[in-house]
Amino acid sequence: MTETTTGKRPAPAEAGVIPVREAHRFDQLKLENYLKEHLSGYEGPLSIQQFSSGQSNPTFKLTAASGRYVLRKKPPGKLLPSAHMIEREYRIFTALADTDVPVPTTHLLCEDPSIIGTPFYVMDFIEGRVFSDHTLKGMEPAQRRAIYDDMNRVLAALHGVDYVAKGLSDYGKPGNYFARQVGRWSKQYIAAKTDEIVSMENLMKYLQENIPQDDTTSIVHGDYQLYNLMYHPTEPRILAVLDWELSTLGHPMADLAYNCMKYYQAGDMAGLVFGGETGIPTEDEFVAQYCQRTGRARVEDWNFYLAFSFFRLASIVQGVYKRGLDGNASSAQAVSMRDVVVKTADTGWSIASR
Repeated sequence: MTETTTGKRPAPAEAGVIPVREAHRFDQLKLENYLKEHLSGYEGPLSIQQFSSGQSNPTFKLTAASGRYVLRKKPPGKLLPSAHMIEREYRIFTALADTDVPVPTTHLLCEDPSIIGTPFYVMDFIEGRVFSDHTLKGMEPAQRRAIYDDMNRVLAALHGVDYVAKGLSDYGKPGNYFARQVGRWSKQYIAAKTDEIVSMENLMKYLQENIPQDDTTSIVHGDYQLYNLMYHPTEPRILAVLDWELSTLGHPMADLAYNCMKYYQAGDMAGLVFGGETGIPTEDEFVAQYCQRTGRARVEDWNFYLAFSFFRLASIVQGVYKRGLDGNASSAQAVSMRDVVVKTADTGWSIASR
């Protein structure tokens, strides 16, 4: 999948791909023979390149006479049972294929490790743009507005999917989502705790005591941000939602609040980045658009959902910080990570205290 960033011309066709890394090489002939037998319409010869960006699951661009495809596989070596679940990615893509949530078209899942060493799946290659900068520098206000509007539309569409009808009733645990999540990330934080951060202690107590009554369940993406959306090469239209590794059944407000964290992470620049002549909707406008699309009158307990998002992120970063210390990370790196934990927790607590 070709990626570009805002403020730049579209990347050349071969940007973002490299020769297959030594550690990820596999038997190309075996793959070709498998595709001839199992991939409808496939015609060789086949050439293979690897996407250079750092996915946890190695991802490859396949170019053949019949077209271009993407292959995702598990990495080689011994893996944790719950890690690198490409079968899960294939399942969610396939289930969402005929919904209003744009996902790549899947072609096949191979769970036989004798073909290329690990299970893999093949899906369509999509040419498009991925924006790494949520301020969309270099764009006109109308372009920014349209890009954010489609991000909002697709999120609402995802949360409106009937996951039971799509055969995803066991894709996660329905209900009680925030109680389980607060408990999980509190334990993670305590296990990685290195020193006292008052705002984190306050957040844990606040979140445990203020879990909303609303127990809505939907498919949640888990990392629904602009950088995980592939847009049409020239139009403000999403062609594919990417990176579903954190997806599950959960509360839709977890996705919406996580997407809105940028309004608080922008700091003093917020007034310059969002709203008005920038074309980017304010937080209130973005939430109101989502509510209109999903039939909600308003979002109750919004501060809770936002505070939880910052608490979760702070817990994740604390784990990274602790692992860095355990690995004798340099003091400059360690101090920097600790500062991120504190700032993130402080932001979460300030929202909870409103």
